[in-house]
Amino acid sequence: MASFNPQDLKTSVLHGYLLSAVSPRPIALASTIDGKGNSNLSPFSFFNVFSANPPILIFSPARRVRDNTTKHTLHNVEATKEVVINVVNYDLVHQASLSSTEYPEGTNEFEKAGLSMLPSDKIKPFRVAESPIQFECKVNEIIALGTEGGAGNLVICEVVKLHISEEVLNDNQTINQEALDLVARAGGSYYSRAKTGFFEIPKPLSSLGIGVDNMPDHVKNSMILTGNNIGMLANVEILPNASDVNKFIDDISERYPDIKTASHREKHKLAQNYLSYGDVESAWKLLLS
Repeated sequence: MASFNPQDLKTSVLHGYLLSAVSPRPIALASTIDGKGNSNLSPFSFFNVFSANPPILIFSPARRVRDNTTKHTLHNVEATKEVVINVVNYDLVHQASLSSTEYPEGTNEFEKAGLSMLPSDKIKPFRVAESPIQFECKVNEIIALGTEGGAGNLVICEVVKLHISEEVLNDNQTINQEALDLVARAGGSYYSRAKTGFFEIPKPLSSLGIGVDNMPDHVKNSMILTGNNIGMLANVEILPNASDVNKFIDDISERYPDIKTASHREKHKLAQNYLSYGDVESAWKLLLS
């Protein structure tokens, strides 16, 4: 494994490592106005949600690595203390990227990117009409993390109103993640399309899993099962009893006539197949036979 001390790396190299390693990152398409009322629009992937009560989003317009200059968005939120954070989905990702072009101060990136300006209800900056979710925010605080190129500036935003397109809402008013179709930023020129990579993992908080430490040795030390497999198996509340295990083996004997005499290795491979379909219960019954 290659190991580095951050202070030994050029900032540009460290910047590249961080952005490639900590990814994918959600994108905030931040709409602001300057002191003269000129609109500005720019995407930021140093961004996330940090609180629900109060509702807090934070994004960070970092100082440019190459020349230590600061961005118009930072100047604007310092001056007006308001910002709209628009989410970026697949349909507008190229336009969002175009808005990151370093146009001269006073340029309206809405116009350059071909995006529509939608008046906000509570603040002055405009919303991006094409964005499926828009957060009107007041800026509570700006924290400068340094004075050299690459240093971030944490813009702590409190949501004062949010707007969600009906097209991405389910009947019960929850957000349909597939319909939302968000994109995220990775290193270099790479992006990730969220809905093409969705999978579900039951939250450990919903149940008290037995944990790896309570698993039989031949399972937790398996040469076949992966770490993800072990994690799935360890998240059950209770192991199947002997009666359930025997019934399961009898039931599958027609499909797998040699199952009762199969080796641990053979059973682990078959259990892994069950796990690939999310059938943890059957996998455990097979492993305990």
